[in-house]
Amino acid sequence: MTDPVALTAELIRCPSVTPSEGGALRLLETRLAAAGFDCHRVDRGGVANLFARWGAKGHPKTLGFNGHTDVVPAGDTAAWTHDPFGAERRDGLLWGRGATDMKSGVAAFVAAAIDFVTDTPPDGAVVLTITGDEEGDAIDGTAALLDWMATEGEHMAACLVGEPTSRDTLGDMMKIGRRGSMTAWFTAHGVQGHSAYPHRAQNPIPAMARLVERLSVYPLDEGTRHFDPSTLAVTTFDTGNPATNVIPGLCRATVNIRFNEAHSSDSLTEWLRAEADKVTDETGIRFDMEFKVSGESFLTPPGALSELVAGAVEAETGRRPQLSTSGGTSDARFVKDVCPVVEFGLVGKTMHEVDERVAVDQVESLARVYARILADYFA
Repeated sequence: MTDPVALTAELIRCPSVTPSEGGALRLLETRLAAAGFDCHRVDRGGVANLFARWGAKGHPKTLGFNGHTDVVPAGDTAAWTHDPFGAERRDGLLWGRGATDMKSGVAAFVAAAIDFVTDTPPDGAVVLTITGDEEGDAIDGTAALLDWMATEGEHMAACLVGEPTSRDTLGDMMKIGRRGSMTAWFTAHGVQGHSAYPHRAQNPIPAMARLVERLSVYPLDEGTRHFDPSTLAVTTFDTGNPATNVIPGLCRATVNIRFNEAHSSDSLTEWLRAEADKVTDETGIRFDMEFKVSGESFLTPPGALSELVAGAVEAETGRRPQLSTSGGTSDARFVKDVCPVVEFGLVGKTMHEVDERVAVDQVESLARVYARILADYFA
């Protein structure tokens, strides 16, 4: 049997701080190739990615897995109880950056997949898409893998993403969708002047304050069947002006929106522009706007795939996972364009923290869940 905990430890010892590969994908390629997987490096834009397939190319019954081996920086290493890349095991815990997010999830599926195709070769195919760019810009990670798959005629009929999804206990939650995310940057243009003569200046601050106040109190929606209400947060408001006797010529603000399927990034962009235009008409202050869309909202409706995963989780943990769309973005936002996708993984409480760690028995249990998903899918 392939030991998922030992493989997790080997991956943690690879310093794969995004976008560095750190040896993690080379390690996985070696293991998977030895088990008969057809492996390809799909590097793009300085980012390392790995595609691996066991079974016939393009088989209609192909189960995919998506995950990442890149991690966020360790931060102040002196604040860590254990070496962040040492993978120390103590008191039933495995310590290190990526222990939770998500080298353990990748290791658990790799271990389950290797054992599964070795012991009970299925009539179908198993595909793994592992990226080194999930924690970064995500431009040349899973997106690059999917582009390459389309060119090469590779296929996934359904996909499981191994992000940490459990809230308090392994098995209590899985994801069937994610909110969309977008950021808008506003620059208000006024006329700089002396604060003793405000009539000679045109102050952009009140106009910007009016705009962000309207945006922040506007009820975008009341939520939908599977999603909480959409939210808008003002994340910065700044003039860069240290002088008390100067009215600044510019004022900047940024908002971040997490939105459900009642909206699209295009509809929200139109709304933001319309609100800014209203304030311009009222104040004479001109606004420039820039936008970045991290992902649209999506939902895999409850059905065969979610039932498959939920059933396997319940069989191994005794818990029926809640179907959720909460949290931030994940690479499932790319995968949903090619096939149905759901997410299931560990409890994510320590991800990105100092002293990130994972319970050893959780990794072992997760590997058993993944093994059952594979067995049930190909049954």
